[in-house]
Amino acid sequence: MNYVVIQVTLKEKFLGTGSGNLSELEGVLNEQAAKGYRLHTITTASAKSAGFGGGDRIQATMVFEKLV
Repeated sequence: MNYVVIQVTLKEKFLGTGSGNLSELEGVLNEQAAKGYRLHTITTASAKSAGFGGGDRIQATMVFEKLV
């Protein structure tokens, strides 16, 4: 089996709620699907970012598996 690992850092909005990053994640998923891969595993980790406009950051790590 062939695998691809992709890490994406998503930034929370400074004001309001919601990440506003779903279209970015969707783009990664669709790009890999078009190449014949399916999502095998996804993990997330959060971290605080200091400074003006810092906000929270979410690190998404996705493992894609090549379809045979």
